[in-house]
Amino acid sequence: MKPDPHSFAVQKRTQPYSETRCWQLDSAAGSFPGQRYSPEDQRSIDEAAAILAGGGTVAFPTETVYGLGADARNTAAVEAVFAAKGRPSDNPLIVHIAAPGQLEEFAAGVSETAGLLMKAFWPGPLSIVLPVRPGVLSPRVTAGLDTVAVRMPDHPAALALLERAGCPVAAPSANRSGRPSPTTAAHVIEDLAGYIGGVLDGGPTGVGVESTVVQVLPDGTVAVLRPGGITAEQLSAVTGTAAAPPPPEAGGAGHAAGGGNPAPRSPGMKYTHYAPQGSLSIVSGMSPQCVADKASALLLEARGRSEQTGLLLFEEHRAFYPEAAADHIVSLGSLHALEEAARALYSALRYFDEVKAGYIIAEACPESGLGSAIMNRLRKAAGGTVISAEK
Repeated sequence: MKPDPHSFAVQKRTQPYSETRCWQLDSAAGSFPGQRYSPEDQRSIDEAAAILAGGGTVAFPTETVYGLGADARNTAAVEAVFAAKGRPSDNPLIVHIAAPGQLEEFAAGVSETAGLLMKAFWPGPLSIVLPVRPGVLSPRVTAGLDTVAVRMPDHPAALALLERAGCPVAAPSANRSGRPSPTTAAHVIEDLAGYIGGVLDGGPTGVGVESTVVQVLPDGTVAVLRPGGITAEQLSAVTGTAAAPPPPEAGGAGHAAGGGNPAPRSPGMKYTHYAPQGSLSIVSGMSPQCVADKASALLLEARGRSEQTGLLLFEEHRAFYPEAAADHIVSLGSLHALEEAARALYSALRYFDEVKAGYIIAEACPESGLGSAIMNRLRKAAGGTVISAEK
């Protein structure tokens, strides 16, 4: 089973880039409050910011994944992002800002609850859907909706770039549409070299999965449109009420009203995302042994078809599998430290591409805390294929 046609859409060059520049930053610089980048790194940031301010595209590190940025007010620049990624145009983009004060330019209002969330989690991996001022941002950013998702990233290079560029920056993940999101600059170059102006290399990202996207509903309830780096439990601790769970994969609270095929309020709610090139299935069951038995049987069948196989497991479960259960086995770390799994997930999926694994099995994990985001990404990568170990 291959990813659907949306997974690896055709990329286009809309800007005359003969090459994609790469600026490697000192990973230690800017890591502490008040610490400044070296003059050489500051020049790199200034050059990247000048490309953004001039209508170009630049990839940059955030605490979650690398983003591909463009001036959110400039439709031609935003269209270059869609073209470089091969991204469907009805998928809205998240706008990144360097300081909350920038919201006054394009947000029509901030509710009390939204303000509490900003105070608690900005800078950080939380995107908040807000009403948008008409005519300020490109309609390609909002997909024609009356709202826009905004966040303030918690990465010194991102904040320095955004401040220097002096504009709100629309930035989806810096990967070819459908592929696993990039957590290193090398991933960006692999997917987008020749299609974008440059990449700020700030080293590996920390969180590893995209931001949580929320919308405050009229009754004050916080609806989670996409799980991510901020958990539902963390949101509830701030608001005092339970966060509404993510909507179903096709449709739900995150979509605009109306019939047909409406635009989603948040990125990551439509199409197959994060997919390796091979077939990926998730195996879920009541016990680790049941999961291992089912996964091992499926992998054995695939090897009988002469397919290269891959297994994505949690370290505690390794002993439940026969030796060499798959041609390529990758551990996501401990089930008791899911932040490790979040950081490792996309690199693991890209590794399976490198070794040309055609049939891949991933273990499910509990959907609490960061497990909600991990399972959301795995289901997207698997095109929704979840196999029960109980059958």
